[in-house]
Amino acid sequence: MSDVLDPTTLGDLLRVASASDYDRWHEQIRRTGGCADPIHLTGWSLHKDKTTGETLHHYSTANEPGGRLRVACGNRRASRCPSCAWTYAGDTYHLIRAGLAGDDRRDIPATVRDHPRVFATLTAPSFGPVHNRPDRGACRCGTHHAADAPQLGTALDPATYDYAGAVLFNNHAGQLWQRFTNRLRREIAARAGITQRELKECARLSYGKVAEFQKRGAVHFHAVIRIDGPDGPETAPPSWATVDLLADAIRAAAAHSYTSVSVPAAEDQPARTFRWGTQLDVRPVKAFGDGSDITEQAVASYVAKYATKAAENTGTLDRRIGELAELDRHGVPDHTRRLIEACKQLDPLYPDRRLWAWAHMLGFRGHFSSKSRRYSTTLGALRQVRADYRAAQEHAVLGLDDREPDTVLVLADWQYAGHGHTPGESALAATIARDLQTNRETAREALRDQLAQEGAAA
Repeated sequence: MSDVLDPTTLGDLLRVASASDYDRWHEQIRRTGGCADPIHLTGWSLHKDKTTGETLHHYSTANEPGGRLRVACGNRRASRCPSCAWTYAGDTYHLIRAGLAGDDRRDIPATVRDHPRVFATLTAPSFGPVHNRPDRGACRCGTHHAADAPQLGTALDPATYDYAGAVLFNNHAGQLWQRFTNRLRREIAARAGITQRELKECARLSYGKVAEFQKRGAVHFHAVIRIDGPDGPETAPPSWATVDLLADAIRAAAAHSYTSVSVPAAEDQPARTFRWGTQLDVRPVKAFGDGSDITEQAVASYVAKYATKAAENTGTLDRRIGELAELDRHGVPDHTRRLIEACKQLDPLYPDRRLWAWAHMLGFRGHFSSKSRRYSTTLGALRQVRADYRAAQEHAVLGLDDREPDTVLVLADWQYAGHGHTPGESALAATIARDLQTNRETAREALRDQLAQEGAAA
């Protein structure tokens, strides 16, 4: 909550806090994690004994604050709901780390650590020089920019910068990734001296990736790439599969002419062929750091961090744009505005690409985070574990934990009734979210100290 609230928000806050059902409202919001935009539901649920027909428990939203039950929105974007984004990032962290270190609870053996695995970053090509902070010397404009300088990533010469090419690349980046993974399998097979069919019989390529927007508004991908045995992480890869072989195959696949996407000419737009940029980073993933390589925890944390971000760091909006006038109302920077305008102008030329619908993502329309089928667990499985845990808690509170699930019939009827907070509720929910975050950080630090003490004692 900000230190100073406007009179309207303050008045509404006092109304909510002084209401007779405030404690129950607070409990609801706390259960959502302090969600910034909760979903409102109305309805009821009924637990009955299948044999006797006895009503074991009845719940209705009629007695809830406002006659509604509030549940978390589940939005992954930190700009929209920090609380739900924190949960999404945590799930992504466990998903990525399980594919690096294993997880017995999810049937991923720890032996996956012995499989060749690297952390690769594939970037976009250049669409024109931009303001930057080179390792040596000054920017091309002659300035030593600060790390947070607003000029970073913007075009040195907007008149010659290829804004159309930038948004078309973003729009086709998902296809380019697919071509890269297809070519990578060929490159691995070639280095092993076998055919692609033989590769399927002895090895499997697995990956987990996330997209990140650079300041210039171009998307690139960070990916954990791993070679498994033919049945996935449970099986050992062939003896020829090494980290060096995988890294060399990645570099070859990224540079190969097959790994490209062609976009036809349209009116005043030339035909284009998109490939990955020359800045390609491939590094081995180590279980423990040695000062030169990155660790499993660092990779999982890095991927999770970007799983909750989109193009907002460029100054664009975090929702679909209805009209260009919205850019003025929200103070969108000039460089980002030009990219959005390019989406608008190109949309009728490439109607199947839906560029205007994805203008708030600067043309990008792919999945922000994705994985191959056998990389590790799934986000759905992680959510189900959390749902089962909460269901078990609820059954214990209701005295139903000693009953066999098959003997209880659950009837329910739920209706969507809106979403969000009033101004005062929003301020209170933000405070609840911060308190929860502080508690999490305190618990994490305590666990870290405990593990450090145990390690020292050992």
